[in-house]
Amino acid sequence: MESGAYGASLAGGAFDFMSFIKQPQTIVRILSWLFSIVVFATITGEGYVNPPHQAETKCMFNGNDSACGFGVGIGILGFIACVIFIILDAYFPQISNAKERKNIVTGDLVFSGVWTLFWFICFCVLANQWSHTTEAAGIPADAARAVVAFSFFSIVTWALLTTFAYTRYRQGVSDIDQGYTDPANDYSTPYPSSTSASGPEGYQQSPFTPQNQEHPAPYQPPSY
Repeated sequence: MESGAYGASLAGGAFDFMSFIKQPQTIVRILSWLFSIVVFATITGEGYVNPPHQAETKCMFNGNDSACGFGVGIGILGFIACVIFIILDAYFPQISNAKERKNIVTGDLVFSGVWTLFWFICFCVLANQWSHTTEAAGIPADAARAVVAFSFFSIVTWALLTTFAYTRYRQGVSDIDQGYTDPANDYSTPYPSSTSASGPEGYQQSPFTPQNQEHPAPYQPPSY
């Protein structure tokens, strides 16, 4: 495969679904997508319980609704981001403009780094609130532990995505420094050079040339 800019081949190749699925970045992104689903779906489905002698539902993490809301928000946004970046990863090799590739890789790098930090904060908040939860009656403990565990797993996967994005960014900078030419800005003609002034090869000069007309044959009147 011919190398291109920012860790992808030059545009124009056919999309290979199996090769795309087997890429480490795709696998880790799918895992991040699944972990996000586990976190926000578990909190949404089982994270709010009715404490004894109270009619209003409370978050299972020490009754702190902000902790549950933060986990749901981080999970949903991470889920949406994974879907978007998976689509961009699939479309990425078809992009010929190096500037557009740089923007995508930079966005992936920044978002992945920020979401790694957010998942770390989410893990710390949920783990802290769970450790201070005293009223365990009616609280699905397994669900709470699953949310805390998958928040930690999300830190690892998003950190790996940050590493992959940084590697692609550095590779793109290196490719450009080594003289990569953006096909969108390459205005050189793809056609071969014009033929020489003497004409194309194999061309025979016409017998009716000025050289043959310098000494014309004498006029001979017709005989009657």
